[in-house]
Amino acid sequence: MTLSIKTLELPPIGTNCYLLTKEGSDEIAVVDAPLGAWKEVKAALEGLNVRIAHLLMTHGHWDHTLDGWLFNEDRRYITYGGDGDAEFYRDPESMSRFSIPGLEMKPMRIDRWVKQGDRLTLLGETVEVREVPGHSPGSVLFWFKESDCVFSGDALFQRSIGRTDFPGCSFEELERSIQQQIYSLPRKVKVYPGHGPRTAVGEEIENNPFVRAAK
Repeated sequence: MTLSIKTLELPPIGTNCYLLTKEGSDEIAVVDAPLGAWKEVKAALEGLNVRIAHLLMTHGHWDHTLDGWLFNEDRRYITYGGDGDAEFYRDPESMSRFSIPGLEMKPMRIDRWVKQGDRLTLLGETVEVREVPGHSPGSVLFWFKESDCVFSGDALFQRSIGRTDFPGCSFEELERSIQQQIYSLPRKVKVYPGHGPRTAVGEEIENNPFVRAAK
Protein backbone atom coordinates (compact mmCIF):
# COMPACT_ATOMS: atom_id res chain seq x y z
CA MET A 1 0.00 0.00 0.00
CA THR A 2 1.58 3.28 -1.11
CA LEU A 3 1.52 6.51 0.81
CA SER A 4 -1.27 9.04 0.60
CA ILE A 5 0.41 12.44 0.37
CA LYS A 6 -1.40 15.70 1.10
CA THR A 7 0.42 18.90 0.13
CA LEU A 8 -0.09 22.04 2.22
CA GLU A 9 1.37 25.14 0.55
CA LEU A 10 1.81 27.61 3.38
CA PRO A 11 2.81 31.25 3.98
CA PRO A 12 4.63 33.48 3.88
CA ILE A 13 6.47 32.31 0.73
CA GLY A 14 4.61 29.20 -0.42
CA THR A 15 6.57 26.56 1.49
CA ASN A 16 5.31 23.00 1.16
CA CYS A 17 4.39 20.91 4.18
CA TYR A 18 3.50 17.29 3.46
CA LEU A 19 1.12 15.11 5.44
CA LEU A 20 1.79 11.39 4.91
CA THR A 21 -0.74 8.69 5.75
CA LYS A 22 -1.24 5.05 4.86
CA GLU A 23 -4.47 3.06 4.91
CA GLY A 24 -4.70 0.79 7.92
CA SER A 25 -2.12 2.72 9.96
CA ASP A 26 -2.94 4.90 12.94
CA GLU A 27 0.29 6.86 12.44
CA ILE A 28 1.08 9.79 10.18
CA ALA A 29 4.28 11.60 9.28
CA VAL A 30 4.75 15.30 8.54
CA VAL A 31 7.51 16.73 6.33
CA ASP A 32 8.68 20.24 7.33
CA ALA A 33 6.97 22.78 9.58
CA PRO A 34 6.37 26.12 7.87
CA LEU A 35 4.17 28.85 9.33
CA GLY A 36 0.62 27.55 9.79
CA ALA A 37 1.57 23.88 9.51
CA TRP A 38 0.57 22.99 13.05
CA LYS A 39 -2.95 24.40 12.68
CA GLU A 40 -3.45 22.90 9.22
CA VAL A 41 -2.22 19.45 10.20
CA LYS A 42 -4.36 19.35 13.34
CA ALA A 43 -7.41 20.42 11.32
CA ALA A 44 -6.74 17.69 8.74
CA LEU A 45 -6.59 15.06 11.50
CA GLU A 46 -9.68 16.16 13.38
CA GLY A 47 -12.11 13.30 13.79
CA LEU A 48 -9.64 10.70 12.57
CA ASN A 49 -8.25 7.97 14.78
CA VAL A 50 -4.61 8.73 13.91
CA ARG A 51 -1.66 10.42 15.57
CA ILE A 52 1.46 12.22 14.46
CA ALA A 53 4.37 9.81 14.83
CA HIS A 54 7.19 11.50 12.90
CA LEU A 55 8.26 15.01 11.83
CA LEU A 56 10.87 14.95 9.06
CA MET A 57 12.84 18.18 8.59
CA THR A 58 14.57 18.52 5.22
CA HIS A 59 16.65 21.49 6.40
CA GLY A 60 16.78 24.28 8.93
CA HIS A 61 15.96 27.42 6.95
CA TRP A 62 13.42 29.69 8.63
CA ASP A 63 10.57 29.20 6.13
CA HIS A 64 10.56 25.46 6.87
CA THR A 65 10.84 25.71 10.67
CA LEU A 66 8.57 28.54 11.86
CA ASP A 67 6.00 26.15 13.37
CA GLY A 68 8.58 23.64 14.60
CA TRP A 69 8.32 24.79 18.21
CA LEU A 70 4.57 24.10 18.18
CA PHE A 71 5.16 20.53 17.01
CA ASN A 72 7.82 20.19 19.71
CA GLU A 73 5.21 20.79 22.43
CA ASP A 74 3.70 17.39 21.59
CA ARG A 75 6.40 14.96 22.73
CA ARG A 76 4.73 11.76 21.52
CA TYR A 77 6.70 11.56 18.29
CA ILE A 78 10.22 11.92 16.92
CA THR A 79 11.64 14.85 14.97
CA TYR A 80 14.44 14.09 12.48
CA GLY A 81 16.93 16.48 10.85
CA GLY A 82 20.48 16.87 9.56
CA ASP A 83 23.00 18.13 12.12
CA GLY A 84 24.75 20.37 9.59
CA ASP A 85 21.86 22.77 10.20
CA ALA A 86 21.94 22.42 14.00
CA GLU A 87 22.67 26.14 14.46
CA PHE A 88 19.60 27.11 12.42
CA TYR A 89 17.34 24.87 14.53
CA ARG A 90 18.82 26.14 17.81
CA ASP A 91 19.07 29.80 16.80
CA PRO A 92 16.69 30.67 13.96
CA GLU A 93 17.31 34.36 14.58
CA SER A 94 20.69 33.82 12.94
CA MET A 95 18.76 33.81 9.64
CA SER A 96 16.72 36.93 10.40
CA ARG A 97 18.43 39.14 7.83
CA PHE A 98 17.37 36.68 5.12
CA SER A 99 13.76 36.45 6.32
CA ILE A 100 10.66 38.65 6.31
CA PRO A 101 10.74 41.34 9.04
CA GLY A 102 8.39 40.86 11.96
CA LEU A 103 8.21 37.06 11.97
CA GLU A 104 8.53 35.34 15.33
CA MET A 105 11.33 32.79 15.22
CA LYS A 106 11.59 30.25 18.01
CA PRO A 107 14.13 27.42 18.36
CA MET A 108 12.99 23.90 17.62
CA ARG A 109 14.22 20.57 18.95
CA ILE A 110 15.58 17.75 16.80
CA ASP A 111 15.28 14.40 18.57
CA ARG A 112 17.33 12.35 16.12
CA TRP A 113 20.10 13.65 13.91
CA VAL A 114 20.21 11.71 10.65
CA LYS A 115 23.04 11.25 8.19
CA GLN A 116 23.92 9.77 4.80
CA GLY A 117 22.78 6.17 4.47
CA ASP A 118 20.57 6.02 7.55
CA ARG A 119 17.58 3.74 7.09
CA LEU A 120 14.42 4.45 9.02
CA THR A 121 11.20 2.48 9.26
CA LEU A 122 8.30 4.92 8.99
CA LEU A 123 4.64 4.08 8.30
CA GLY A 124 5.70 0.53 7.57
CA GLU A 125 8.20 1.57 4.88
CA THR A 126 11.95 1.68 4.55
CA VAL A 127 13.10 5.30 4.28
CA GLU A 128 16.64 6.07 3.20
CA VAL A 129 18.29 9.34 4.23
CA ARG A 130 20.68 11.06 1.85
CA GLU A 131 22.65 14.22 2.52
CA VAL A 132 22.17 16.94 -0.12
CA PRO A 133 24.16 19.99 1.04
CA GLY A 134 24.57 23.07 -1.10
CA HIS A 135 21.39 25.02 -0.37
CA SER A 136 22.15 24.58 3.33
CA PRO A 137 24.92 22.64 5.08
CA GLY A 138 22.53 20.16 6.69
CA SER A 139 20.01 19.54 3.91
CA VAL A 140 18.80 15.94 3.76
CA LEU A 141 16.25 14.07 1.66
CA PHE A 142 13.96 11.23 2.67
CA TRP A 143 13.42 8.48 0.10
CA PHE A 144 10.37 6.28 0.71
CA LYS A 145 11.45 3.28 -1.31
CA GLU A 146 8.26 1.24 -1.49
CA SER A 147 6.21 4.29 -2.55
CA ASP A 148 8.79 5.52 -5.09
CA CYS A 149 8.85 9.07 -3.72
CA VAL A 150 11.43 11.40 -2.25
CA PHE A 151 11.10 14.60 -0.24
CA SER A 152 13.93 16.80 -1.47
CA GLY A 153 13.51 20.00 0.52
CA ASP A 154 15.03 22.93 -1.35
CA ALA A 155 17.77 20.97 -3.09
CA LEU A 156 15.75 20.35 -6.27
CA PHE A 157 12.56 21.87 -7.68
CA GLN A 158 10.63 21.32 -10.88
CA ARG A 159 13.11 22.56 -13.51
CA SER A 160 14.95 24.58 -10.89
CA ILE A 161 17.21 24.27 -7.84
CA GLY A 162 17.56 25.86 -4.43
CA ARG A 163 19.27 29.21 -3.92
CA THR A 164 22.99 29.18 -3.29
CA ASP A 165 23.53 32.85 -2.38
CA PHE A 166 23.15 32.41 1.39
CA PRO A 167 26.13 32.03 3.75
CA GLY A 168 27.17 28.38 3.85
CA CYS A 169 25.71 27.70 0.38
CA SER A 170 27.60 26.52 -2.69
CA PHE A 171 26.37 25.91 -6.22
CA GLU A 172 29.18 23.42 -6.85
CA GLU A 173 28.23 21.48 -3.73
CA LEU A 174 24.53 21.54 -4.60
CA GLU A 175 25.26 20.42 -8.16
CA ARG A 176 27.27 17.50 -6.80
CA SER A 177 24.48 16.62 -4.33
CA ILE A 178 21.85 16.59 -7.07
CA GLN A 179 23.97 14.55 -9.48
CA GLN A 180 25.14 12.01 -6.92
CA GLN A 181 22.23 11.75 -4.49
CA ILE A 182 19.09 12.61 -6.51
CA TYR A 183 19.84 11.80 -10.15
CA SER A 184 21.14 8.41 -8.99
CA LEU A 185 17.66 7.46 -7.77
CA PRO A 186 15.41 5.45 -10.10
CA ARG A 187 14.03 7.72 -12.82
CA LYS A 188 10.42 6.89 -11.87
CA VAL A 189 10.80 8.25 -8.33
CA LYS A 190 8.46 11.18 -7.70
CA VAL A 191 10.10 14.27 -6.22
CA TYR A 192 8.17 16.33 -3.67
CA PRO A 193 10.11 19.61 -3.26
CA GLY A 194 10.06 22.29 -0.59
CA HIS A 195 8.39 24.74 -2.98
CA GLY A 196 6.33 24.32 -6.12
CA PRO A 197 4.77 21.31 -7.82
CA ARG A 198 5.77 17.66 -7.80
CA THR A 199 8.20 16.40 -10.41
CA ALA A 200 10.15 13.18 -11.04
CA VAL A 201 13.80 12.21 -11.15
CA GLY A 202 13.69 11.31 -14.85
CA GLU A 203 11.94 14.57 -15.74
CA GLU A 204 14.66 16.60 -14.03
CA ILE A 205 17.49 14.63 -15.60
CA GLU A 206 16.00 15.43 -18.99
CA ASN A 207 14.72 18.98 -18.44
CA ASN A 208 16.41 20.75 -15.54
CA PRO A 209 18.44 23.63 -17.05
CA PHE A 210 20.55 24.23 -13.93
CA VAL A 211 22.04 20.79 -13.22
CA ARG A 212 22.67 18.14 -15.86
CA ALA A 213 23.39 14.52 -15.09
CA ALA A 214 27.10 13.82 -14.65
CA LYS A 215 28.77 12.23 -17.65
